[in-house]
Amino acid sequence: MMASLGRFIRQIRQSNNLTLQQLASKIGADAGNLSRIERGELGVSETLLRKISAALDTTPAHLYALSEAENNLPLQVEEPHQSYLSTFNQSTSRATAEDFVQWFRSATPYIHAFGGRTFVIAFGGEVVNDAQFIALSHDLNLLASLEVRLVLVHGVRPQIEQRLKRDKLTPAFHDGLRVTDDAAMEAVKEANGAVRVEIEALLSMGIANSPMAGADIRVASGNFVTAKPLGVRDGVDLQHTGEVRKVDAIGIQKRLDDNELVLLSPLGYSPTGEAFNLSLEDVAVSAAIALDADKLIFLMDSDGVRNLRGDLLREMTAEKAKNLLRNVQNNEAPIHFSEDVDYYLPAAVRACKHGVARTHLISRHIDGAIIQELFTHSGIGTMVTEEGLETMRQANIDDVGGILKLIEPLENDGILVRRGRERIEMEIDHFYIMEHDNRIIGCAALYPFAAEHMAEFACLAIDTDYRGNGRGDRLFNYCQAQAKENGFKKLFCLTTRTEHWFLERGFIEQSIEKLPQEKQNLYNFQRKSKVFVKPL
Repeated sequence: MMASLGRFIRQIRQSNNLTLQQLASKIGADAGNLSRIERGELGVSETLLRKISAALDTTPAHLYALSEAENNLPLQVEEPHQSYLSTFNQSTSRATAEDFVQWFRSATPYIHAFGGRTFVIAFGGEVVNDAQFIALSHDLNLLASLEVRLVLVHGVRPQIEQRLKRDKLTPAFHDGLRVTDDAAMEAVKEANGAVRVEIEALLSMGIANSPMAGADIRVASGNFVTAKPLGVRDGVDLQHTGEVRKVDAIGIQKRLDDNELVLLSPLGYSPTGEAFNLSLEDVAVSAAIALDADKLIFLMDSDGVRNLRGDLLREMTAEKAKNLLRNVQNNEAPIHFSEDVDYYLPAAVRACKHGVARTHLISRHIDGAIIQELFTHSGIGTMVTEEGLETMRQANIDDVGGILKLIEPLENDGILVRRGRERIEMEIDHFYIMEHDNRIIGCAALYPFAAEHMAEFACLAIDTDYRGNGRGDRLFNYCQAQAKENGFKKLFCLTTRTEHWFLERGFIEQSIEKLPQEKQNLYNFQRKSKVFVKPL
């Protein structure tokens, strides 16, 4: 939407015979930033949008309507732009609508799962400075409408730097921490107040024909964070720089129970009446731990965490994250490790260690980044978890639907013998499944033949989205271990298409006579499956 909004701003500006410089001069803005807005590279704040609309003799609602209509939403738009909208290609609209329906259906499990959950979302002051919060507010409104309990934690680093520069004060740091003297603390207080007011104003929008239409977001903020001074470190007095001592979880929960969004600033207060400058990461992690949050989300400059080779890591455990941080410290030139990751990855490890189930590190520069990360299978950033997302276990009756969804395409192709729902339900105790983040992505079955101390390995299936990463091997090895544990001496399988897969895993082709007698009696001579046996 950000791109289409910028495109219509440019079209109307050009129709009014205005150059970028002329429009910038009329509204008191930077021409370079206006150019980025028109190209869709920079979000536009509500205040700036009102100025642009007035200078172009239009309204924010009209610009939003044009933008929404281009994204195939059925909005009514007055002349003179109606003729332009009527020229949209109908076949493209149908394809886009079908894609949307498919995505919406795939997002349904997440919609069900997120209702009533608590998410802590943290972002630096750059999101407000670069006018990106207006786009973020649309995503927050969507999450709130799905009854997600939201706690926002904002940063103020760039705003503090601007005020120190204005007052001709030199910033002081020690070991990555700001030394906050009396003068710097005044800048900290001013910056926090300004950013908080700006965020509350943007969350109060309700412009018709915009994503915030009908929004009823009430924002609660206050002295929820108790802090203490960091004191003297390596002989340097950090003065008003502090760390979180306690988060008032009960007070925050009451606001969330009243359907309010809670906004936390990186400030903390002591019982003696002092205020302390805190880090965004400390406040976010402490709040997530105190609230037992389901998710902690950091918006940052990079697109996620990359390893030393530069590969984007979609998922990692806290242990792997610690190993990566250790490797980075021992590497002289970690060119793919951004400054943001230096702050947020240790915070993610700390959160996981204290029980926060999921921490997401995603780019602030991608429009709808939170929605893409939370409502798609693969996400767009990096998710850090305490334990691996993939687990294997014995199936139960609630898994029948997921198993059928996996095996039906293979049955239709003739790779697997057809089984109906009733048969799966009767044999469910013989099935084992692989889950990825609570989604069934693989299944296999072990049918016992106790008299011969043999078990049949059957019905192996892996979701098409998760093939090619050794998951079939892991599920087979798990089933093989279960067979050994249950006292079986041999595994056997019947196959028509995948004989090489079994040969590579130690199976030997045998005659039908090597099967248990019961299985011989059921052998389908029309299918002519080959028999493979493996000693355990």
